[in-house]
Amino acid sequence: MAIKSTIFKANLQVADIDHGYYADHALTLARHPSETDERMMVRLVALALHAHKLQTVCNGDGTLAFGAGMSNPDEADVWLRDFTGRTRLWIEVGQPEEKPVIKACGKADEVLVYCFNHAAEIWWRGIENKLSRPQNLSVWRVPTEASQSLRTLAQRSMQLQATIQEGVLLLGDGERTVDIECLRWK
Repeated sequence: MAIKSTIFKANLQVADIDHGYYADHALTLARHPSETDERMMVRLVALALHAHKLQTVCNGDGTLAFGAGMSNPDEADVWLRDFTGRTRLWIEVGQPEEKPVIKACGKADEVLVYCFNHAAEIWWRGIENKLSRPQNLSVWRVPTEASQSLRTLAQRSMQLQATIQEGVLLLGDGERTVDIECLRWK
């Protein structure tokens, strides 16, 4: 019998000062059996950083959600779709292979990759030239110390506050706070 995903619930309050976006999001995260708390929380960080696009891209009439990600390589880890079903934003987390990223660039208006952990630099050196062509692709690096600190916030039921100011995300649960300033590689 296959091991099932572990379900996490998060109430995420986003205060994106940079984009004037303030909203609460009730989220359900299904953590794949092979997924770590660190990777799951990086998915949540990516969603928080781009939640403002619900308003700026979809004028409030869209859906921002977690995709199947690890369970289905043809789905994003996080996606934003407008009311017509058009995929406006596709986010991958980790160190994906070149072909699925390029395929995603053909399916979505904007594709972002958030890589993390100690192997990110090696992955990027090996794939950078292969990902240079797509104009709708951005690659971001979550610093290792920040991504590892995110694990302390992972709970089956989370009450999180995300404040974004001057490109820096402060994610906290009332007791602990993690500062995340992602580096843009592409």
